[in-house]
Amino acid sequence: MDIPVYLFTGFLESGKTSFIQETLSRPDFYENGNERPLVILCEEGEEALDPGGFPSAEVCAETIENERQLNPDKLSALCRKHRATCVLIEYNGMWQMNLLYGALPENWFIFQEVTVADAGMIGVYNANMRNLVVDKLSGCDLVLFNRCDSDTNYDALHKLVRGVSRRPDIIYENVNGQAAYDDIEDPLPFDMDAPVVEVADRDYALFYRDLAENSPAWDGKVVRFLGQVNGMKDLPKGGFVIGRPVMTCCVEDIAFSGLFSENGVEQVENGSWYRVVGRLTVKNCSVYGRVGPVMRLVSSEKCDAPAEPVSTFY
Repeated sequence: MDIPVYLFTGFLESGKTSFIQETLSRPDFYENGNERPLVILCEEGEEALDPGGFPSAEVCAETIENERQLNPDKLSALCRKHRATCVLIEYNGMWQMNLLYGALPENWFIFQEVTVADAGMIGVYNANMRNLVVDKLSGCDLVLFNRCDSDTNYDALHKLVRGVSRRPDIIYENVNGQAAYDDIEDPLPFDMDAPVVEVADRDYALFYRDLAENSPAWDGKVVRFLGQVNGMKDLPKGGFVIGRPVMTCCVEDIAFSGLFSENGVEQVENGSWYRVVGRLTVKNCSVYGRVGPVMRLVSSEKCDAPAEPVSTFY
């Protein structure tokens, strides 16, 4: 039987336990096969779950005290022990998400991933532990900023999330428990309706991320951008890869993020920088190992390397 997982991430005392309590207090949660929830707690804050507040008498809880206990055998055993039909995980904010993703049993799937954050504290975490903040925001479906008040800078919170991902919905909850969805407009920094979509040097990271997250919208578009040729070997004949190093949160995670061009290899040299114009087609590509945007080169102009070759989201 497949086991849906409701994953709650965030830092200590961010309000994860309260959110889980609210979730399990809703009678409608127990519909559609969620009759016997198992809650797995990976950290202990001041707030504790109150079993008396649940409509179902079959909610069970287990604690994972250290990262070594996160493995498929351990999690499967807990599920069998309680005959669980779904799992809610309160994840430790200091543990990396890939650790959990790799520990899930084969028949477990993440149904929803929610990041809970204290609106007044997330800026401090972002300034001092940005790699962990990015880690928690990268794969989530929903971000809940709680404890908002009259001093809350909603634009800054919005930009913090969108600097990592355009995927999640954002909810702001004030100190009285009233919630509102984020309605801040988030336009792309380039004109998608232009005959040639001009990607400014500072916007390459945003361009590349949107290609990955919203590739159908780029099908048939003609684009112009500055990039470095970084790959000619072991590619389909006539093709090459061009892109830029992209930094998500810190120097350690800089990675080359490139786009495959199926033609034009004779017009470029490996390691050099070019201002290219190309038409994009979204199709299956062996270079990516999946469907993705493939460029057909229209023109190329050799350029000097930019002053800031590494592209960021800020």
